[in-house]
Amino acid sequence: MTYCLGIKTREGLVAIADTQISSGSNKSTKKKIYVEQHDKHVLFIMTSGLRSVRDKAVVYFQELFSNGVTGYDKMYKAVNEFGQQVKRVAAEDKEALNNAGLKFNLNTIIGGQLANDEEHKLFLIYSEGNWVEIHQDSPYVIIGNSGHGKTLLNRIINYDSSLKKSLKAGFLSFDATRISSNDVDFPIDVVIYGKDTYQMEEHRYTEKDLSFIADYWHNMLNQAVDGISEEWIEDAFQHLNKNHEI
Repeated sequence: MTYCLGIKTREGLVAIADTQISSGSNKSTKKKIYVEQHDKHVLFIMTSGLRSVRDKAVVYFQELFSNGVTGYDKMYKAVNEFGQQVKRVAAEDKEALNNAGLKFNLNTIIGGQLANDEEHKLFLIYSEGNWVEIHQDSPYVIIGNSGHGKTLLNRIINYDSSLKKSLKAGFLSFDATRISSNDVDFPIDVVIYGKDTYQMEEHRYTEKDLSFIADYWHNMLNQAVDGISEEWIEDAFQHLNKNHEI
């Protein structure tokens, strides 16, 4: 499984991707986020699903850049082209995968800003090659193992959140997923993009780098629960308390 998170705020974009690859009982590390940037052309790609098809789609897309045949000036055009590569891979591999009992599965998050975009953009592309744009009313998207980290983000993140706050909340969302699942783990790759900068910053963090945050969060949660008033639960424990008195 995979954990990939994209956040869009007024200030820019945050992307977080785990690097764990599981194949049966074997685990390895592989980069799941790819960055393309030159001049006023910057974007990142994160994928989840079958490793073979997601690698293939990314390679096909990157080949267009290396051959100089893209000419995209807006993000939606690049996203359309990546969707075409997803369809191309599906046409080539879907039948064989089905025959082998495997489902064609490839979800993608693409974010960035191209020369004629008025602002930075964030998109979710489905396995069918179609896409939706992520807007400020719901400013984040997760692909892969998405069930454990959403609650925290829903409570904390909005379009006006700073990039620093978004990254901190994003890490806690990843950590909640890591704790609850054995197929998501460190290291994590992080990409930060500031609006209109046309420059993406990439960083990799190990468990050793961020364990102090996980420990802090664990302790703060326990203190918060212990600090909740217990007056409202006395009725629920009334019968139990009487039995103990006897």
